Amino acid sequence: MTGTDHTRRATFGQVFAVPEFRVLFGSFALLVAGDTVKMLAFAALVYGRTGSAGLSALAYMSGFLPYVLGGTFLLSLADRMRPRRLMIAGELVRVAVCLALASGGMPVWAMLLLVVVTGTLNPVFGAARTATLPELLPGDSYVLGRSVLTITSAGAQIGGLAAGGAVLSLAGPGGALLITAALSGAGAVLLRLGLPDHPPRAAVPTAVPSSPSRAETAASGTGSVLDRPSAESTEISGGGAGVGGGGAEAGRGRHGAGHARRDLGAAGGNAVRASLRVNRRLLADRRVRALMLCNWIPVMFVAGAEALVVPYLNERGAPSQAGFVLAAFAVGMALGDLVVGRFAAPAMRERLSFPLAVASGVPLAAFAARPSLPWCLALGVLTGACLAYNLGLQRRFVDAAPPDALGQAFGLFTSGQMTTQGLGAALAGAIASLLPAHLAIAVIGGAAVLAALALARHLRPEHAEPARSAEPGRPVEPSGPGRPVEPSGPGRTAGSSRPARSDQPADAAPPVQAGEGGAAVIEVGRG
Repeated sequence: MTGTDHTRRATFGQVFAVPEFRVLFGSFALLVAGDTVKMLAFAALVYGRTGSAGLSALAYMSGFLPYVLGGTFLLSLADRMRPRRLMIAGELVRVAVCLALASGGMPVWAMLLLVVVTGTLNPVFGAARTATLPELLPGDSYVLGRSVLTITSAGAQIGGLAAGGAVLSLAGPGGALLITAALSGAGAVLLRLGLPDHPPRAAVPTAVPSSPSRAETAASGTGSVLDRPSAESTEISGGGAGVGGGGAEAGRGRHGAGHARRDLGAAGGNAVRASLRVNRRLLADRRVRALMLCNWIPVMFVAGAEALVVPYLNERGAPSQAGFVLAAFAVGMALGDLVVGRFAAPAMRERLSFPLAVASGVPLAAFAARPSLPWCLALGVLTGACLAYNLGLQRRFVDAAPPDALGQAFGLFTSGQMTTQGLGAALAGAIASLLPAHLAIAVIGGAAVLAALALARHLRPEHAEPARSAEPGRPVEPSGPGRPVEPSGPGRTAGSSRPARSDQPADAAPPVQAGEGGAAVIEVGRG
């Protein structure tokens, strides 16, 4: 699994053949199962203590609210600390929170504050996990890996609430929280034993400008689009990166525990400023910004429609059936990712992005006819299946994001998605205050179609760039996504354990280039 040919279709079997991915998948499955039980148990605990439905709902949503804060001010930590350590820290934080909540000795306001404050770190922990995926799964395998995680998340929505209810009935809120703590502890052990301890993607801020995007790196022909700069390439000498042979050897000798502690301390001290700078840099890049909007906007409208399922079924006198309809959306999402991911070739997935995004609003518009429950289920499945449009955007996003900020790019992606889904629900509520729920859902469906049409230029596949001209007497090397993987760091290949070739310096750093679309250059070293 070391090639990066995006035109070659991967299989789910090849994805699960990578041991490190199996570790990530296992820890993610434990995470989503534990979080589902945790939020249900916390809501039940608050309701049992206060008898307030409003506070119970606030408790259930408290795990989502901090994404705006964490995604804005702390995301730089995802690239400036070791990813495995961050993921393990996230699991241990969940263990501590669940144990504190299960103790029962905290007032309700303190419990809510604890969940919100610790939740601001969730975008950082999640970004470290997501950004590790393309380094383990190059080429089309990465897209299928993302699909597997999406299917897992959808499965948690389908079965997690039912399982969480069973756990609550058997063990009570306190016991359910202890079970969640045990799941998080198991996830931490799994990550510690099964995942390599890779160095950070970016060093603490220095005077070195940012790295180019992966697509720019591939086009320049200077290295792999999957290269992670080695720890040795971050050594600073005389205001520049020491990449010479002797300097690299000295860097290897100096990069010990003391150096790691110094980087960690500096990363924590400058995290807020670096996060704001890199967020501005990412949003200033027209390609990154467009791909984020393509992933956010259609999903925002679907989330708004889901928020009106209960009011709509209340109109029909069957509010208790809302769970089945919401589960239908999740079933469709899982089926869409499975079918498109498994049976569509990479190029076909990218061509499907635009028509599927447009189609996502069509079943919602059909709610204008006030469908019965069976038709609601069918429309929910169709809407969820159309969300597989995002699979055609995944590779392009990885290629567009700068390698030294890949973790923050994924973190901003996720935080923006969480935020826009909340905005979608608020927008749906505002429309439903003016129109009946079934017409409000139809209006939202029409808005989803119009939004996809407006984003058509970015949802459609990008045209391949012409090959670079070669030097006289030298053959042209591949310059696009199909470029072979080059060694990343001393003695290893990105996404594999193969030794680096002896004829290429292990500490070679890519040339400095400006970001796309006039993106501001920030002071982030490579590391």
